[in-house]
Amino acid sequence: MRGLLHKMNVFFENPIRYELNFDEKIVLNDFIGKKLSMSFLGEIICVSCGKKTPKSFNQGFCYSCFTKAPESAECIIRPELCRAHLGEGRDIEWEENHHNQPHIVYLAASDSVKVGVTRTTQVPTRWIDQGANSAIILAETPNRYLAGVLEVELKNHFTDKTNWQRMLKNELDESIDLVNEKWSLEEVLPADLMEYFSENDEIFDFNFPVSEYPIKIKSLSFDKESLIEGILSGIKGQYLIFDDGRVLNIRKHTGYLVDIR
Repeated sequence: MRGLLHKMNVFFENPIRYELNFDEKIVLNDFIGKKLSMSFLGEIICVSCGKKTPKSFNQGFCYSCFTKAPESAECIIRPELCRAHLGEGRDIEWEENHHNQPHIVYLAASDSVKVGVTRTTQVPTRWIDQGANSAIILAETPNRYLAGVLEVELKNHFTDKTNWQRMLKNELDESIDLVNEKWSLEEVLPADLMEYFSENDEIFDFNFPVSEYPIKIKSLSFDKESLIEGILSGIKGQYLIFDDGRVLNIRKHTGYLVDIR
């Protein structure tokens, strides 16, 4: 089948189910243990304006949209810079619908504890996309800005980066207790931020469809090779994992026209 790559749709099942939406839905779990061939057909389509672009910026944008689209604004990466609650931004209506909405601050566990921010409606999708093995809600805020302020405070205690290679090797720290990590912050956070602290201690655990994790990792890119194929051994985060340790970040190639067979 032929179509444009987009972030894989994920479904919180056991194991996680992954789909691509072309003219027909492709359940990628069905390819695990089988040969998968993906051919890049030489076209990249901007996810914002729909025009062809010779190069993709920030996971699927042409350069113009990269500099102007609200989905590519700096506050996507640094939520503490968000101004949606002030009625400001690249697109006020978009900001109101996406950023001036309830957000959560969370802790996610894999090889270490990571702190992050996401819109409430993106639970648990955000954690699955990051390849987290477990996660817990730490706080709930009325907008993105406040979640970002809280995240900045928590960066003094936890990383906000995912080590993607360790994530794909499934290198875990089994000693992590997210509930304990969460409540250890009760005496640390400023009082004005503690009002958003969540009493919800539910732990979300994720089982990814991987038959064998690689020992060494080699990253693949359609910018370097037009044909990528091999035996698919699993899927984690937004990565396809082949049986020889090669991995393909699907989200990075958003907007790429490919043929899959």
